[in-house]
Amino acid sequence: MAGILEIRRRVRAVTSIGQVTRAMQMVAAAKLRRAQDRLLATRPYADALEELLADLERRGPVLDHPFFRPRGGPVAYLVIGGDRGLCGAYNMNVVRRFLDAAGPVGAPDNSAAGDFVVIAAGRRVRDFLRRRGVRLQAEYAPLGEEIELRLARVLADRLGDAFGQGRCRELHAIYTRYISTGSQQVEQVKLLPLTARAAAAKQAGPMAEKQADPTAEKRAVVEYDLEPSPKVMANVLLPRYLQVQVYRLLLESKASEHAARMRAMANATDNAQEMIEELTMEMNRERQAGITREIAEIVGGAEALR
Repeated sequence: MAGILEIRRRVRAVTSIGQVTRAMQMVAAAKLRRAQDRLLATRPYADALEELLADLERRGPVLDHPFFRPRGGPVAYLVIGGDRGLCGAYNMNVVRRFLDAAGPVGAPDNSAAGDFVVIAAGRRVRDFLRRRGVRLQAEYAPLGEEIELRLARVLADRLGDAFGQGRCRELHAIYTRYISTGSQQVEQVKLLPLTARAAAAKQAGPMAEKQADPTAEKRAVVEYDLEPSPKVMANVLLPRYLQVQVYRLLLESKASEHAARMRAMANATDNAQEMIEELTMEMNRERQAGITREIAEIVGGAEALR
């Protein structure tokens, strides 16, 4: 009987955990829908801005902007992760990609030696890098449940100033690209210095699907009438372009985090249900064995009274 009571306690505990994971799955699904809507609403704006910059690039003045000039100093990495766990290997995949790109970072002097600097976005990534002894140039945590454009502007302006002042020679971003609910991919993209459009198109990134778009080339040759001059427009649009790119990467990462958490909670709920079924079968076997023992005792006692 003690065994049956213990199994019942375990069934109740697993049932409670399954209810929690199912609720977290539903919450993650609702947040994912909102993140998808914001991401899809941002992509057309980023596409139009790229078309306008392509027109400026053909005119020439945009290539004189500081964002196109190589610099000295270390390589800077913007590592974007999540604020919370319970999302499978989402955060760890981002960290692994950073470690592959930056090399061994087991001691604080690695980042202090001038090889690289790190900007962490997200509580989990920040905490992991701190435990590994990596000195952070800046940190943005927590990011919040919804990515605000204000955060992207502050982050992009800081990155642009650091590059423009020669404190880093390159700026790379490591994030998780959202492809679909069941598919996310960790990627590394170079944000600065900017390259010519033909070279930039060869980089894999969130807008890689535009390469397969038969209308992309047609859109790229649209002519714009600019007022004021193209050079003034370039000085205004290039910082805005960096802000939009950072904002899009943050949205991609947030949507990927919600999708990973929804999938992880769905797997946890399924595992809880399987465990409940196994415990129920074990409890039934234990009950049947107890009934069999009682019958055997009754029969043995009746035989002894004869």
